[in-house]
Amino acid sequence: MCGAVCLVGCLSVTEVLEDEITVIGSDTMLELDRRFAEAFMRAHPGETVRIEGGGSGAGIEALIDGRADIAAASRPLSSSEVASLYERFETLGVRYLVAQDALSVYLNQANPIRNLSFDQLRGIFDGSISEWSELGGGPHDVVVVVRPPNSGTHRFFRDHVLGGAPYSSRAVAVATTRGVLSSVQGHPGAIGYGGLAYHLDGVRHVSIESVTPTPETVGQGRYPLARYLAFYTTRPATGLSRRFIDWCLSTEGQRIVAEVGYIPLWKS
Repeated sequence: MCGAVCLVGCLSVTEVLEDEITVIGSDTMLELDRRFAEAFMRAHPGETVRIEGGGSGAGIEALIDGRADIAAASRPLSSSEVASLYERFETLGVRYLVAQDALSVYLNQANPIRNLSFDQLRGIFDGSISEWSELGGGPHDVVVVVRPPNSGTHRFFRDHVLGGAPYSSRAVAVATTRGVLSSVQGHPGAIGYGGLAYHLDGVRHVSIESVTPTPETVGQGRYPLARYLAFYTTRPATGLSRRFIDWCLSTEGQRIVAEVGYIPLWKS
């Protein structure tokens, strides 16, 4: 499924192959995008949707550079990205919401902590809380695991939990959500974050402000770290890009959203 599209000269992807498009971006959305593409191609023989990860920032950069037809992102565009889009295409970009997600906080199963307040979460990730015993936990140092700066999840968490302040200087950056899960699984004092749909034995999704991240609490507007997952195009989508996005928003596409573990935009 994954692979780069070869470009000819300075033509765009769409100009080279009208029956093939490339979607690049969010690691959080990678499994969802792959499932979208597989089901779409089964329903539309002869049309190809290629999926690549790399993070929201990488996807948006690829869209601006003309290497992607669609960018997958778990955050809004930044002002500098909007400026780059306008400079190159004289547009502000177009966003298509495809699913809703809860940004879960992951703890090792051995950690007795079951709930964290926003203040506690901020203290852990900015480094001012360095031992779990400060919160009534076990005798372990806090090991903060974050996503790298090109990740939309990295920026969303920093903006909504840290208020834009920097992460702890001791934080360990891991490239993928599955890597974050593995790091948390491997250390009893580790804490990380990622999409609601990601799970691993030995890792628990902790409650925030006494609200557990579930499709129900997100749908009810109760979970405080909810967000939308989106596709971006430079202009209103046409051709195969439009057919693919429309399919993702259809009953069949939204059913896949639920199967992967995210929250559909509407009930089928």
